[in-house]
Amino acid sequence: MRPSTHEREIWFLTGSQGLYGEDTLAQVADQSRAIARALDDSPHVPFEVVWKPVLTDAESIRDRLSEANSAPGCVGVIAWMHTFSPAKMWIAGLDALRVPLLHLHTQTNVGLPWGEIDMDFMNLNQAAHGDREFGHVQTRVGVRRKTVAGHVSNPAVARRVGAWARAAAGHHELRSLRLARFGDNMRDVAVTEGDKVEAQLRFGVSVNTYGVNDLVAVVDDVPDHEVDGLVEEYEEAYEVAPELRRGGGRHASLRYGARLEIGVRRFLDEGGFGAFTTNFEDLGGLRQLPGLAVQRLMADGYGFGGEGDWKTSVLLRAVKTMGRGRPGGTSFMEDYTYHMVEGQEKILGAHMLEVCPSIAARRPSLEIHPLGIGGREDPVRLKFTAAPGPAVVAGLSDVGDRFRLTVNEVDVVEPDAPLTRLPVACAVWEPRPSLSTSAEAWLMAGAPHHTVLSSAVGVEELDDFAEMTATELLRIDADTTPRAFLRELRWNQAYHRLAAGL
Repeated sequence: MRPSTHEREIWFLTGSQGLYGEDTLAQVADQSRAIARALDDSPHVPFEVVWKPVLTDAESIRDRLSEANSAPGCVGVIAWMHTFSPAKMWIAGLDALRVPLLHLHTQTNVGLPWGEIDMDFMNLNQAAHGDREFGHVQTRVGVRRKTVAGHVSNPAVARRVGAWARAAAGHHELRSLRLARFGDNMRDVAVTEGDKVEAQLRFGVSVNTYGVNDLVAVVDDVPDHEVDGLVEEYEEAYEVAPELRRGGGRHASLRYGARLEIGVRRFLDEGGFGAFTTNFEDLGGLRQLPGLAVQRLMADGYGFGGEGDWKTSVLLRAVKTMGRGRPGGTSFMEDYTYHMVEGQEKILGAHMLEVCPSIAARRPSLEIHPLGIGGREDPVRLKFTAAPGPAVVAGLSDVGDRFRLTVNEVDVVEPDAPLTRLPVACAVWEPRPSLSTSAEAWLMAGAPHHTVLSSAVGVEELDDFAEMTATELLRIDADTTPRAFLRELRWNQAYHRLAAGL
């Protein structure tokens, strides 16, 4: 992953009030530190949980939440009302809050010490009381948040907090993401279009186009010794086809592929870009359509979309950020063709060249094959099949009055037979609940043909991300039926039209 400027952290905020006195507030502070420490120690929570002093008045609450908005590394805040914190004190702060919020409804003790309970215990341990007051004012103010109830010692609670934290990191990443489009999108294609101004307002990402020959100048300027070093790296990392190795008849093509990678990476890094697009219809002076370069840049965490598809590139960067440090991988993908044998239905997904090796089941091979599109030299690329296991396929589309994120739960499987003649990397999956239902729902949603396939991130992270960014989310899973899905689409349409007029 291209490194971020700041380490990510979650702030842990605790609400109380001054009426309890200093002794009780000292106990509140000690116990809230323990809750924050338990989350920080959990393997399910990916970032440091930073405890902040207990909040007891409106001014300190407003100042702390405003500070969270501007703190470079703070991706979100967790709030817990340890005792009763009169919620009108939180109105100004919540109204000003711009980072994601998780309302943690927990308490210090797991079980009640029945025989020892007195009024001092009741006054100190009343999150059941205080969090209801806090929940009311969040709803009254209209705060988007995730609510998690349960004790922090429960792994299920920590997993849900961790999913939210990963979604918050994706949200945080997009707030400062710059995306470079090399050329425009593929001509006459509808789904790759979209409102870039709304995308910057909604997600924070800045999307701008650069002439392909601006990139060509950087590629052509790459020194030979840097190409030499990267070619050596290829030969150590992959099963390189003999014709591409030193002395092979196509070695010059591999060297140009390396030059492309170095040049694209340099252009992106020097411009502060974390995502990009290419388009085979607009290659300028490039000798090859970037294949290997794109695959390796995606493996390092850059967002990418083919044919100028900046929305998929944005989503890929966000999901890469969410899944960082987890097993599995995330890739640009496209539904290509179906296996429709009854009872064995599957989807074969691929793209012309650009599938990320982070999803590979085995060590990729580095090969060269003709590409009958783009009118350039044969490009080099990595070839592999995706590792089996549960995954999600997600697509981001602009449906006119809003962005829509459609997510299908799938199971990646091995191909039924070796794909000996397929010259590109691919993934084969069985969509839930079935090929027919998932395809019908996807088509009804107007979801895109370019997608993000991830075995590192699940539906909960994407659902949390959608809530943070006010993006509609449609889920296709084992319980989906076409009729119910159609009703959900109609309800959502009515809701969004009403909400836009409020």
